[in-house]
Amino acid sequence: MPELKLDIAYLKDTLAHILAIPSPSGYTDEIARWCGEELGRLGIDYELTRRGAIRSRLPGAKEQPARAIISHLDTLGAQVAFIKANGRLALAPIGHWSARFAEGARCTLYTERGSYRGSILPLKASGHVYNKEIDTQPVAWTQVELRIDADADNAHAVENLGIAVGDFISIDPMTEFLDNGFIVSRHLDDKGGVAAMLAALKALKDSRAALPVDTLFLFSISEEVGVGASSILTHDVASLIAVDNGAVAPGQNSKETGVTIGMADMTGPFDYHLTHKLIDLAKRHDIQFQRDVFRYYRSDNASAVEGGADVRTALVTFGIDASHGYERVHEHALISVAKLLMAYAQSPVEITRDAEPVGDLEGFTEQPTEPAKQ
Repeated sequence: MPELKLDIAYLKDTLAHILAIPSPSGYTDEIARWCGEELGRLGIDYELTRRGAIRSRLPGAKEQPARAIISHLDTLGAQVAFIKANGRLALAPIGHWSARFAEGARCTLYTERGSYRGSILPLKASGHVYNKEIDTQPVAWTQVELRIDADADNAHAVENLGIAVGDFISIDPMTEFLDNGFIVSRHLDDKGGVAAMLAALKALKDSRAALPVDTLFLFSISEEVGVGASSILTHDVASLIAVDNGAVAPGQNSKETGVTIGMADMTGPFDYHLTHKLIDLAKRHDIQFQRDVFRYYRSDNASAVEGGADVRTALVTFGIDASHGYERVHEHALISVAKLLMAYAQSPVEITRDAEPVGDLEGFTEQPTEPAKQ
């Protein structure tokens, strides 16, 4: 298998660009349009579902058993829960993230008339008014509010601006690319995965790499609310690799460098054979990797299986510190993920039986059960 050249500048430029496109779950039209246009620029065929999830396909020597790789375009965000008498806005989170990380965030509110800028503040925001109470108020979404940067200090004035319950709010990413390779930003989950996938796609396309089977590159739009891949897979897909963030924290084995291969998440273990294929590929291609188990985490894999897909699943992650908060990753992890995806797309199919959805025991897989040699 030839080693393909990965365009690292393209990966980083793509990441910077998509981080700047607001895309909270439910408000993803703009980033879906951009992603489709980018696939077109790369010369890759694609199609959009009704709501904007994207399927692109690289043809292989055979159509089945097709492979799929998926990341998600949507991010965390918020909606207007209700308009307060003082002109501030109560918020409902989009996705699971702590109000602790919302405090102090700059954001954009989208209405039918246009957008407004604002800040998310704790209810007791000024030490000059509340003294030490600013340090003792609880952390909860009921303890923060959105201050709009407009002349509106009562509910009637806010409504006159065209602001209504349910309006979407995107959180500023505050992106920094540092000279030492670290990238700090909100929404690296999962725009880092999107950038790595697009960079891998570009390398495969530019090199005219020979793929053994059709490989789909999928982009979902509602992973953060739990239903990302529930309806995007085609019936010919036999294996699905989700590309997402890996949680770096004490008690976890993930790192901000290399690839972190998920062995299990809160929904259970991933497919033994597909997961170990990725481990073998990482070893063979000298790609730094580590394994981890995520206890409070799920990905597009879960929604695909819950949606009825009979597919093998595996999880490839780039370790980020402070996931769903002020996130940080090293470019080495994103590059490593892209390289592993490229190696996987070119690797031979080992379980040929997967070309058919059902069959007898002939060709069925086996897992090791013999005692270890000591």
